[in-house]
Amino acid sequence: MAATPEADWVSRFADEVIAEAERRAPGKPIVCASGLSPSGPIHLGNLREVMTPHLVADEIRRRGHEVVHIISWDDYDRYRKVPAGIDPSWAEHIGKPLTSVPAPPGSAYPNWAEHYKAAMIESLAQLGVAYRGISQTQMYTSGAYREQILLAMRERAKIDAVLDRYRTKGRTASGAPQQGKLDEEEAAAAQEAAEGSGAASEDDGTGAAGYYPYKPYCSVCERDLTTVVAYDDDTTELTYTCQCGHGETVRLSEHDRGKLVWKVDWPMRWAYEGVVFEPSGVDHSSPGSSFQVGGQLVGEIFGGQQPIGPMYAFVGISGMAKMSSSRGGVPTPGDALQIMEPPLLRWLYARRRPNQAFKIAFDQEIQRLYDEWDTLGRKVVEGTANAADAAAYSRAVGTAAGPLPTTPHPLPYRTLASIVDITTGDPQQTLRILRDLDPADPVASLDETRPRLDRAQHWITTQVPADQRTRVLTEPDTTLLAKLDDTERESLRLLLAGLDDHWSLEGLTTLVYGVPKQRLGLPMDVKPTPELKVAQREFFALLYHLLVGRDTGPRLPTLLLAVGPAQARTLLTP
Repeated sequence: MAATPEADWVSRFADEVIAEAERRAPGKPIVCASGLSPSGPIHLGNLREVMTPHLVADEIRRRGHEVVHIISWDDYDRYRKVPAGIDPSWAEHIGKPLTSVPAPPGSAYPNWAEHYKAAMIESLAQLGVAYRGISQTQMYTSGAYREQILLAMRERAKIDAVLDRYRTKGRTASGAPQQGKLDEEEAAAAQEAAEGSGAASEDDGTGAAGYYPYKPYCSVCERDLTTVVAYDDDTTELTYTCQCGHGETVRLSEHDRGKLVWKVDWPMRWAYEGVVFEPSGVDHSSPGSSFQVGGQLVGEIFGGQQPIGPMYAFVGISGMAKMSSSRGGVPTPGDALQIMEPPLLRWLYARRRPNQAFKIAFDQEIQRLYDEWDTLGRKVVEGTANAADAAAYSRAVGTAAGPLPTTPHPLPYRTLASIVDITTGDPQQTLRILRDLDPADPVASLDETRPRLDRAQHWITTQVPADQRTRVLTEPDTTLLAKLDDTERESLRLLLAGLDDHWSLEGLTTLVYGVPKQRLGLPMDVKPTPELKVAQREFFALLYHLLVGRDTGPRLPTLLLAVGPAQARTLLTP
């Protein structure tokens, strides 16, 4: 199916996936895939691994095709390192499967993997992501992959030959994958992302005794500090030794405590699941990477085909260092959903092509982002949004299953943030101000403004430094008031005289911008001139000093509404 010129990136990929699925397996459900390692907090960069196939799968589903989005939980990966903030004693578990490592102290979950999966599962539910989760621990320990493991061991010489084609390609002098044209920040992120995935610095099966693509977990210490020293294809007897001192011979046709090395495991799963579409990060796309090698192995060894799918770029955070799940304090989807509504977070991933990097705002930029989102919403309603923007908006606000929950009375995020900042979240004060914003469409209860109100309040209380919070003066600044010149006194008089007639957000906006115009003898609808802009800036600075004791603050109309007419007169009367 050809994509129309105005089609968005999701539609274009959906076209390609449907056509490819029809070529590969006509009449069967179309499989899109993601993989997540619960080795630590699953961050907003990892979310792109999920959102890219989710959006494509959802578009395919909207078109009436049967499609499944699988998320493989790589919970049978080895525990690699103790993250920041965890008791150093957890180092004794390095090398064990993530499902065999105790959960962090105080967790209600049975093991490390389930602890970090839980937060992501909750976030995916809020985001409306429909998927089928697959635990790799369950798959390996149940023997589901037994035939694939035996096949890989029989074909180990072929696998070794494929890997050998790439072992000396695409490597820098330090041994790290080439990052192409990535900037310094992205290159560092690629290395960190790799550390948290099955791709990074993983043993590819090469050893002194020969090449073996299977890595057993020791039956005594449970770790993968093992070396395969012999294997018999006929009997499937495998002999290994472990650094803990244990050694044994097991029958691989019955043994279920081990896994294929990553570069073999991934293509095996493509063939096993019949994956048609799966994106890959930059760390998987360099020469000699697991994605490129897997493309050779999936056909030559497992009789499958490599999925189609884009390389996706990294996701950053405004004002923060690059995200890495291997370090503490990494923003997760759950963190983002505490300060923004699910449709907005979905939109950030839907509006950018996968190969475009973008940042998620945890700083003041979130206010501008919400303004942009609300503007797009109005354009969609009016029918003036372009096709790609309208499509991204539609994918953000709902899925094939229906619309996501929204705020009934969505007021500007920056307005809500200013109000809860000034009122410190006091519900009665907040409701009073919200009612005064627009007398023609008053807010009757705080519930009408939720969940956006709650998101704005969480942002103010957790992301805005204490020294940047707004504190309205409780007493007038008599020293400053005594020093006012005639022009400043006249400006305050004009403002106070107009308060009662302009007591709404729109009215106060007109008033505060209009006072300098009146003082200069200009009509209210005059276009800004350099002289007028200077007068307005000076007037605004004066009001901020008298109201909050600083040069700047929240938008003045919102600030005045929050202060209230009585206190405003107290603080602004010379």
